[in-house]
Amino acid sequence: MSDIIQLLPDSVANQIAAGEVIQRPASVVKELAENALDAEADKITINIKDAGRTLVQVIDNGKGMSETDARMAFERHATSKIKMAEDLFSVKTMGFRGEALASIAAVADVELKTKTHTSELGTYIHIKGSNLIKQETVSCESGSNFSIKNLFFNIPARRKFLKKDTTEFKHIITEFKKVSLANPEISFSLYHNDNIIYKPGKETLIKRIVNLFGKSYAKNLILVNSRTSILNITGYIGTPETAKKRNDDQYFFVNKRFMRHAYFYKAVLSAYESIIKPDLHPSFFLYFDIAPEHIDINIHPAKIQINFDDTQGIFQLLRASVKQALGKSNIVPSIDFDTDGAVNIPYLKRDKPDIYEPTINTNNGYNPFSDEKPRTSSFIFKKNVKKEQIPDNWDTLYKNFDSEINFENNTTNTDFYKNRTELFQFKKKYIITFLKSGLLIINITRAHERIIFEEFIKKTEHGNIHSQKLTYPVEIQLNEDNIDYLKAAEDILKDIGFILEFTENDLVIIKGMPDFLFSANPKEILEAVLIQVRDDAELLEKNALENLAEVIAKKNSMSFAKVLAEEELQELVNRLFLCSNPSYTKDGRKIIHKFSNSEIDSLF
Repeated sequence: MSDIIQLLPDSVANQIAAGEVIQRPASVVKELAENALDAEADKITINIKDAGRTLVQVIDNGKGMSETDARMAFERHATSKIKMAEDLFSVKTMGFRGEALASIAAVADVELKTKTHTSELGTYIHIKGSNLIKQETVSCESGSNFSIKNLFFNIPARRKFLKKDTTEFKHIITEFKKVSLANPEISFSLYHNDNIIYKPGKETLIKRIVNLFGKSYAKNLILVNSRTSILNITGYIGTPETAKKRNDDQYFFVNKRFMRHAYFYKAVLSAYESIIKPDLHPSFFLYFDIAPEHIDINIHPAKIQINFDDTQGIFQLLRASVKQALGKSNIVPSIDFDTDGAVNIPYLKRDKPDIYEPTINTNNGYNPFSDEKPRTSSFIFKKNVKKEQIPDNWDTLYKNFDSEINFENNTTNTDFYKNRTELFQFKKKYIITFLKSGLLIINITRAHERIIFEEFIKKTEHGNIHSQKLTYPVEIQLNEDNIDYLKAAEDILKDIGFILEFTENDLVIIKGMPDFLFSANPKEILEAVLIQVRDDAELLEKNALENLAEVIAKKNSMSFAKVLAEEELQELVNRLFLCSNPSYTKDGRKIIHKFSNSEIDSLF
């Protein structure tokens, strides 16, 4: 039997390594920018053509390389940072495995010009698919100039699976932001197809954040500064106003290295508990400074996952640091008013007549579905307050309701209206009412969502949507990418009643809203539309009006539970059963559930 085990050629081994290290053009940007930082550059320029398919060029003014080092840098596992295994636990620089340049050269056409500051001439190297094409002495600037052309030219399958240019360039921007945030003292420039995208100079961290993420952060960042003998945590967290539906602007850095850590993210999120809505994500830019021997960074090819020797302790310290920062900024409320019992607030006694609490006269036995006329509630300080009359044609309004929630066959619609008792609110989230045949539970948030959705559709179908100008226009600061997405939806937003103005510096001014949404928060509504348009490319292509109606209905529904007055509960139920389908939301979530008498009896 012949031998079958053989060594892979270097070119094949490099291509395999490239599959882990170089996944897309953004990976090239990351690796070359980190090499520039290791070379002690204080100015880094990144030029991109066609989202990196045609060209990724990284120019730095770092130390540069000698002729021998320039050639050796493209060999596998060639590094200046590691000499023995123990060095892995004291690494503070970025690249140390020595695979990046070898992997890039295996799947691209690479040109390098480099020169040390003490040399008069530099070195030019051209490598294509791991093959050395040319090496010569040239005149060039000090530092290094890498040009990566035609990425994955020799692996058509990998090149075919690259996403469209807009998607790939988003990944490049993400990597650019990571390396820029980690090094605010370094000057960076990012160009795409000869257009300047970002050009932050040497600046403070807070200015770097504002330059990269927009002016809206200028007054919405809270300083975090916690120092211990083991770990220092510094940086900024966003105020509750900056919380978003997507977890975009969230960055952890360890010794200037970007890191993902789901457990530490929970620590930050728990610090914001009861401050922001449960479906929102806080923004943060947090930096850990820790001795290298307490972490292990050699567990992931891209080095974005890091192990800590005291994860639980750091979790507690991080949570406490964020809470302390929020507390110092008076973000955390000192009194919790969301209690079931009454809160007695003392008042000052004055030499005035005693002040009595208004009393309300009510008829607890009143049934709105009986033939008995409603009795008007009387207030001591408010007269002639009348209850809304119940329509006579309830059974026609509700004719489809009986079949949709599977009432018993012997229960008619008329029975439902006549035998229903008063409405109760449970846990601020549900409406409970009793029927002759059982118990009915209505989800308040979903009911409100369904009502808004159907009223929106009806108004648009009949052309009854009108714009109402805001007394005080609302400004939203966005970055360039989000502006483009919002402009794509501008026409349809205009058709449904929004009045928007796009100004310079990526500022959007909301001057008007659809009249039936006038009480809603304009900024929250528009941001919800923006997130959905950004996440779903087909949102505006098919059934755009219905899709936007669903997004706005979800955002404007009663997502934060609150206590409703009896009249408000009644109005909500009335409007719900006027909907074509009161039982389910647009995306199929249940609004109403009925427990029959037999189901309740079976529990006992």
